[in-house]
Amino acid sequence: MSNLTGKTALVTGASRGIGRAIAQRLASDGARVAIHYGSNESAARETIEAIQAAGGAAFPVRADLAVASGVDTLFDTLTAHLDGAPLDILVNNAAIMTYEATLDEATPEQFERLFAINARAPFFILQRALPVLPDGGRVVNISSGVTWFAIPQTVYAMTKGALNAMTRSAANTLGARGITVNTVSPGITDTEMNAWLHETDEASSGIAAITALDRVGRSPDIADVVAFLASDDARWVTGQTLEVNGGLYLGPRT
Repeated sequence: MSNLTGKTALVTGASRGIGRAIAQRLASDGARVAIHYGSNESAARETIEAIQAAGGAAFPVRADLAVASGVDTLFDTLTAHLDGAPLDILVNNAAIMTYEATLDEATPEQFERLFAINARAPFFILQRALPVLPDGGRVVNISSGVTWFAIPQTVYAMTKGALNAMTRSAANTLGARGITVNTVSPGITDTEMNAWLHETDEASSGIAAITALDRVGRSPDIADVVAFLASDDARWVTGQTLEVNGGLYLGPRT
């Protein structure tokens, strides 16, 4: 377990799924965690209560990242809570999936919303965070394996590809300050976004069959890797995309 005592972290989209697991793990390592959420206040409150029940510290930050002013709203609240302290760790996790946004069916409105939340917001959140990120700070972007295997949801895959590109560029730009920027790329993980895993008896077993470690990923599997990248142990890792997928699609298993 890493020692993040005295550090503050912002996790976007932290009310559910992978974001919640990341927030809980960072808090368990000692960080005070800003729990960003878009609209589900009750879910955000559940995350905070779980962190506090375990002895950690967290506070809510509400902002709609689909609108351009959402980043300003986020930082207005965050800055008040920081009260002059640095933001040591930034985790850009918030994202949406629109299953109808395929190559032949995507609408301009769906395209714009997906890019607004999944790509534009992380860029401008990082930009706004630069004055409060200390030298030696940590940035972790949550991408997806769909950047290297194909799915019908072309627009979603494009947004995650943009995030991967941002990681490498930002790592190069911020390296002189000792700030590391990395991407964690989950495989198929059991979250609300992938509710289809529970729609049939064969869904989860089918994914396990093409995964070397023979199961579907879980949110804590991803959170533990983020915690590593947020720690001093990862001080010499930057500009990387780490596939955290249990060995998905490595090849025939028999």
